[in-house]
Amino acid sequence: DVSVKKLAYLLYQYKSNEVLACFETMRPMYFNGIYHEFYQYNLNGPIFGDIVWGHSVSTDLVNWIGLEPALVRDTPSDIDGCWTGSVTILPGGKPIIIYTGGDIDQHQAQNIAFPKNRSDPYLREWIKAPNNPVLRPDEPGMNSIEFRDPTTGWIGPDGLWRMAVGGELNGYSAALLYKSEDFLNWTKVDHPLYSHNGSNMWECPDFFAVLPGNNAGLDLSAAIPQGAKHALKMSVDSVDKYMIGVYDLQRDAFVPDNVVDDRRLWLRIDYGTFYASKSFFDSNKNRRIIWGWSRETDSPSDDLEKGWAGLHTIPRTIWLAGDGKQLLQWPVEEIESLRTNEISHQGIELNKGDLFEIKEVDAFQADVEIDFELASIDDADPFDPSWLLDPEKHCGEAGASVPGGIGPFGLVILASDNMDEHTEVYFRVYKSQEKYMVLMCSDLRRSSLRPDLEKPAYGGFFEFDLEKERKISLRTLIDRSAVESFGGGGRVCITSRVYPAVLADVGRAHIYAFNNGSATVRVPQLSAWTMRKAQVNVEKGWSAI
Repeated sequence: DVSVKKLAYLLYQYKSNEVLACFETMRPMYFNGIYHEFYQYNLNGPIFGDIVWGHSVSTDLVNWIGLEPALVRDTPSDIDGCWTGSVTILPGGKPIIIYTGGDIDQHQAQNIAFPKNRSDPYLREWIKAPNNPVLRPDEPGMNSIEFRDPTTGWIGPDGLWRMAVGGELNGYSAALLYKSEDFLNWTKVDHPLYSHNGSNMWECPDFFAVLPGNNAGLDLSAAIPQGAKHALKMSVDSVDKYMIGVYDLQRDAFVPDNVVDDRRLWLRIDYGTFYASKSFFDSNKNRRIIWGWSRETDSPSDDLEKGWAGLHTIPRTIWLAGDGKQLLQWPVEEIESLRTNEISHQGIELNKGDLFEIKEVDAFQADVEIDFELASIDDADPFDPSWLLDPEKHCGEAGASVPGGIGPFGLVILASDNMDEHTEVYFRVYKSQEKYMVLMCSDLRRSSLRPDLEKPAYGGFFEFDLEKERKISLRTLIDRSAVESFGGGGRVCITSRVYPAVLADVGRAHIYAFNNGSATVRVPQLSAWTMRKAQVNVEKGWSAI
């Protein structure tokens, strides 16, 4: 029934990220009390192409106002599209956009735009520089159709601006480094910020400073405190990966703490449907915030019928763990303003095969926080390091119904009455020679009765000091088709897109805590909330909200 199907798609819409058309990567900024979100946007329909810069604003990162596009493709250097870029705030409070444009032959170059009226709190109108493009891929060894996505600029100790651009140099993936005195005229540094011998170019690079164990953000152009590290993020292999290292000021180069040639072993921002993320320093609350794009995993015909495609994940605070080895992420605190109707349980014991239903919350739109405490860690199964090469495969082979020593235990969400449809978010604990490894999975294989969907089993590993901490936390935000899960305090994050038929029937859905492992798991604390809808409206025309 077409009307039922359309209703289902309306139910899928995602709180603060509803759109009428296709959108992808974002370029966030905080300026004069307003959060700005710029993003690739096709205002003509939910398909890729005709890309302009959409523009939305907010005072709280939750409720958004849609504005006219900030940039449209109307000059020779961006007629093929206004692609990804960044916003940098110059001294004196002067925002400037640098973005990739494509010409009629799809050659890529970097362009600049300024706000027409800086006294406008929403910065609605932008003017392109008359000398665009300001940067072309005309150096030897550069690929003219693989040169895009400039980062936010930063000032070095010599007073010069720097930025990195994703590119392909002599067949290698690279974050190309450029310098400028005035942000208008750029010179390529004779070596990349960092490069790798992989054949896939790095899209949407991001480069920022982090302080181990401190969740405060750092402004890369300010004085970087002693002991700080740097993170280099790149979008490659359809996911977002990163390295932790140091920025060698004398060499003007990023130096990873650990050089790993096999890209399959690189750390990931998110192990699910998450790509082209972008971070910014939020001077309002002294934090670094990162956003990612989550694509639809139903069919293009579904996108055309529902009238929109793609959403932005919930904004996350991002910082470096105390051991300096990996980034941690957590939903921004403002999201908690949508919580209502709290339910709480303490002291639950989950034996092998137990299901505990979490009732009295809207299972289609909920925030669930749960701690799992292990009564014993002696029964942990041995860890095989080869699993690190393909954790998704291991999640698929192990499955939530296959019992282990410790785990699987976690949540069953968006479950129909008869469990024909359900999504599982869970952990398994393994013992390696010197440490414990935790596998976190988000298994979508039975998430929907519809056959024409992508239904993988996502997964990622993280190290955990179980002898010291004993508890593993899980927070899962459920919002119709979007499920975002944060395991181990944000050590592993997984974004999933699910389309259960129970939504089309306007039926009931259930949430359960479960344990299928041999060892008993205790739940000292479980809290869940129904999440209100953010103040976001979809309208035809310019507005994305």
